[in-house]
Amino acid sequence: MMSQNKKLSIAFYWHMHQPVYQLTPEGDYLMPWTRLHAVKDYLDMVTILDNFKNIKLNFNVVPVLLDAFIDYGEKGMHDLHSRLTVTDIKDLTADDKEFILNNFFDSNYRTMIYPYEEYNRLFQKRQTMAEADINAFSDEEYSDLMALFNLAWFDPSYKNEYIELKKLFKKGKGYTLKDREKIIEIQRDIIRRIIPAYRRYAEEGKIEITTSPYYHPIVPIMLDIKSIKISDKEGLPVDLKMPLDAKIQTVSALDRIEELIGKRPRGIWPSEHCVSPKELDLFKKAGAEWSISDEGILAESINFEFVRDFKGYLEDPYHLLKSYEYKNGLKMIFRNSLISNLLSFEYPNYDSVFAANDLYDRIKVMQSKLLSSPDENHILTIAMDGENCWENYPNDGITFLKTLYELIEKDDSLETVLISDYMEKEKNHKSLKTIASGSWINRNFKLWIDEPLKNLAWSYLKQVRDDFAHYVKKNPFNPNIELARRELFIAEGSDWFWWYGEPNDSGRDNIFDYLFREHLKNIYVYLGLEAPEYLDSPLSATAARPSRYPKGEITPVLDGKDKPDDNSWLNAGCISIPDGPVLKENKFFDKICFGYDRDNLYLRFFVNDYIKNNPEFLKKTYQMYIYTRNSNKKHSLSPVRLINKTEKILPVAKEKFHNEIQISISEGKLRFLRLIKAIPNNLWVLQDPRDIEAVFDKVIDLKIPFNSLDVAYNEILEFVFVNARVGVNEVFIPNEMLLNIKRD
Repeated sequence: MMSQNKKLSIAFYWHMHQPVYQLTPEGDYLMPWTRLHAVKDYLDMVTILDNFKNIKLNFNVVPVLLDAFIDYGEKGMHDLHSRLTVTDIKDLTADDKEFILNNFFDSNYRTMIYPYEEYNRLFQKRQTMAEADINAFSDEEYSDLMALFNLAWFDPSYKNEYIELKKLFKKGKGYTLKDREKIIEIQRDIIRRIIPAYRRYAEEGKIEITTSPYYHPIVPIMLDIKSIKISDKEGLPVDLKMPLDAKIQTVSALDRIEELIGKRPRGIWPSEHCVSPKELDLFKKAGAEWSISDEGILAESINFEFVRDFKGYLEDPYHLLKSYEYKNGLKMIFRNSLISNLLSFEYPNYDSVFAANDLYDRIKVMQSKLLSSPDENHILTIAMDGENCWENYPNDGITFLKTLYELIEKDDSLETVLISDYMEKEKNHKSLKTIASGSWINRNFKLWIDEPLKNLAWSYLKQVRDDFAHYVKKNPFNPNIELARRELFIAEGSDWFWWYGEPNDSGRDNIFDYLFREHLKNIYVYLGLEAPEYLDSPLSATAARPSRYPKGEITPVLDGKDKPDDNSWLNAGCISIPDGPVLKENKFFDKICFGYDRDNLYLRFFVNDYIKNNPEFLKKTYQMYIYTRNSNKKHSLSPVRLINKTEKILPVAKEKFHNEIQISISEGKLRFLRLIKAIPNNLWVLQDPRDIEAVFDKVIDLKIPFNSLDVAYNEILEFVFVNARVGVNEVFIPNEMLLNIKRD
């Protein structure tokens, strides 16, 4: 394909990372994601190059991920899921079976469950139960469920490489213990191939491998927490004093990759694209030649906003298609964020060939706008997580990637490059005098700090690190110091802070909380000290409380849209609806924001992503109840009218209220909204709800006049939410207290 366009270099840059899911170096992994992604993404993302002569790719591999490959492939270690998979059914305990029913459906329904008839049947059977009934499943069904869960995570390409695997897929049901052992054995074989493959392709010049600080910490926060813009400093340490940790994690990562891959990385991918001036100085001193961040950071750094039209095309892509040289000599590239978002969230919903052609067309439009550029060399950086999005694509993304790579390879005006090669070729990097501090999300660090639970986690980490440093100063020759230091470095990883508090929800936040605290406790164990009692209490125990209360009056836009540029809810309070007793598919909402002005209470209910991504659940009926009262209780009060599922009655369930508001969702639509008031003798009577405004599109927005709730000026409204199904109480939100707002 010939073109009059200026040649455009493309750097595909795939980031591979998982946190440490072990409690100790010798113990089982508590979560299976490293193993499962290893048989789905890490190898075939590289070996796909066998189909292309001229395509070159860049991979960022966090060292702790390679350590896990060695654990699984060479040491034969297990996670909880794999150990159960190779356990004889007759040896499973009741707890084991409950765990299987609650965890072996953790797969994308559309691409990984629905295509397998028996897996889908077992899934549908499980969905009929509010709680796992272990006696409802036969031994054969438990065996099939474990086998099919593991099979579903294989990249489809391995069916042609392993004859036994192809037979196991074809079998469909009736799996034996021997079958399940064979599945895990094949997984281990694939994992053993990953590091040698990376090494070989790097030696052949087909890929470049870089790394991140060893346990993926947010380095700018560690280097200088005082320079981070934080609105809520409550509970945060004044100074973390962790620059030495950041340096050791960075240098040891470079050492480890050189040891395993055979080449010392020339580039460093900062964790979560978080950058700051001090971090770039650290990278340069550690020997890095270049690094990367997001287009938002570039915009802040050069005071140039990247404007896009309604199709997402950049009006002027020039600055984003250049490499830069920071004042300390470190080279920088910046990724195109829109392309990353398309790959992660949009393209999985379309035909893969169509999606690949759409991306190719976008690249060509960008290239066409370079005709007036004074430069010869330009680089488009497509950098993103290389593991999590593909399970949402048909055929695990293989069709999409092959189509895209083929389109690029056939176009003489495009080339894929190793980033270090491009940096050498380009002699005129643009000058970058300053670097804005921030991450790929909103140009700040708020996903890892500046929120009550996140701040508390940093406080815990600082207290434990201080104890560690104090001990080492007095006992420098303790042989366990490095083991304890490893635990400290693990606890400094970004993932723990990402999942604490708002707004992210892993569905397993309790496990992340447990792992974080256990690694902190391990430090004391290795040093022969008694761990502080505060580490025994889950930080997430406060997760059912508001992550924040309203900061002032709001006048929100009530359109049910939840648009990114809608700032009208910024001063609202928010509370998450925890997992646990509520199955994901029974929890229509996963977060509620609440605020007020002089005359009204405002509520916004956010729909659970799990339900949005699995349309079959939209057909169900969901209910949310809001119970309110005036704090002086001067009106008639009646008890909550919902049925409890168990004999365990929370104190909040025993409270009485003056108003009950019912919201019912069915077939994905708001079916009715009812206002019911308490009357004497513990009774309730239906009221006219016409003064309540309700809008539902992507979210539900409610505007409830205080007068409708009989709350006068200077009085306090107390309220609680209840997630329910057909009149059966699932969970109180919050479950330990009543929320309150004062009508000023």
